[in-house]
Amino acid sequence: MKKKHIILYTLGLSLTFGLSSCEKYLDIEPISRETVDDAYATASQIEAALAGAYETFQSSDYYVWDNVLFQDVRSDNYYAGGDNPEIFAIDKLEIIPTNGRVFSAWSSIYNGILKANTVLERAPAITDPALSEERRAQIISEAAFLRAYHYFNLVKMWGGVPLVLEATKSTDPSAVRLPRATAEEVYNQIIADLQFALDNRLPDTFGEANITKARATRGAANALLAKVYAQKPNPDYNKVLEHAEAVINSPAGYTLLGNYNHLFDGNHYNNDESIMEVQFLGGNEGNWGPQMHLPPSVSGDTWRKFVTPSHNLVDAFDAEGDEVRKNATILMEVVPWADEFWGNQTGSEVPFAYKWRNASGWASADRQYIFRLADIILLKAEALNELNRPSEAAQEVNRIRKRVGLDEIPQTVAASQTQMREVILKERRLELAQEATRWDDLRRYNVAIEVMNSLNEIDLRTGQRVNYNATEGDLLLPIPQQEINRNPALQQNPL
Repeated sequence: MKKKHIILYTLGLSLTFGLSSCEKYLDIEPISRETVDDAYATASQIEAALAGAYETFQSSDYYVWDNVLFQDVRSDNYYAGGDNPEIFAIDKLEIIPTNGRVFSAWSSIYNGILKANTVLERAPAITDPALSEERRAQIISEAAFLRAYHYFNLVKMWGGVPLVLEATKSTDPSAVRLPRATAEEVYNQIIADLQFALDNRLPDTFGEANITKARATRGAANALLAKVYAQKPNPDYNKVLEHAEAVINSPAGYTLLGNYNHLFDGNHYNNDESIMEVQFLGGNEGNWGPQMHLPPSVSGDTWRKFVTPSHNLVDAFDAEGDEVRKNATILMEVVPWADEFWGNQTGSEVPFAYKWRNASGWASADRQYIFRLADIILLKAEALNELNRPSEAAQEVNRIRKRVGLDEIPQTVAASQTQMREVILKERRLELAQEATRWDDLRRYNVAIEVMNSLNEIDLRTGQRVNYNATEGDLLLPIPQQEINRNPALQQNPL
């Protein structure tokens, strides 16, 4: 175990022994077969089960907010802020197996998989004539997509994980205490689920935008496949290119919005650039995440906020002269608290994460994009460059830069695969900050350790540079200690 983890791990370990909520769930007696069958006997019931599977995006802390912690705060984009020691530990790369955010992410994602598995198992057996064969095929395909998406998030964060491919029906340890599959096996299952979805009547659209952007479509499946083939340990950039182009040329007609700010102003959701987004509506179906980020003038309160943009991120925008994306991503405001990076005294000006802009008292209608076109265009550029076609890659990057008024990539840079690799990584950072992609990008480019250890972030309380001490053990999250305690078949990641 790394030296920086030893004390933190020892202090936290005693807090986590005992039954976890997941274990308690597995320990309950299964409901009767008759009741289970009755619960999934009609078209309306299986539609409700599918809606419940989608609801994970709105109810899971991971998909509401923690994905930003594990991607942007964990990287060079944002500081932790707030007052939660477990979130500061994520920022400092001092993440231990007893960190509650780690367990919350693991358990909530697996809960989403359980819901998808139930739909996949039950939909084929329904005999209700109100369920057409076309709709049955769509439902099964949507559930396969959801399972693939959840497993993609698991394998990115933890590497190989247990592959649970059936609805839980037993408390027998042999059925629920599964060993970890390899990362390759998990990626193979993700690809199989997505290819099945594409082959099994997944539609390009569902007609209305608010339904199309909320549900799995061919565009969403191709977007996820492009990401999967890029992120897996042995990337296949020909496949990345194939699936990125399928999105870009989709009959759904995805196009970049002319105004970058419209992506986040709250008035243009379900837009032409959006491939899939979480459909927060506000009120009882609201998003609590924005209240955690936004400054007093917007949130209406005066407590210190979480997820603060870093000096390094702000400097990256400024170095590029990227005022459009900077102003859409960051809001500066004088605050009544001290911030150890932006001003170690009250009354300092501090930046705020601003891609969500309406707090609405913990019930915001602000949304996260699951996929949007600009991300996929930049993945296409990455694929072209890795296939040694840097000039074509530059053309795709220029599409993204043109929207925000930046110059085209110089021809001398566009001719160099090495230089274009740096350009694309930087462009993805400026385009997608606060959209839960940064740690994945740093890992995929094999620069996470180098980037974190080269940061020059000064803690104003001490005047000392922060030493992130990043090592190979920081690239993946630790398996939650609760799961290790419950399931002896699990082996811990290197710490």
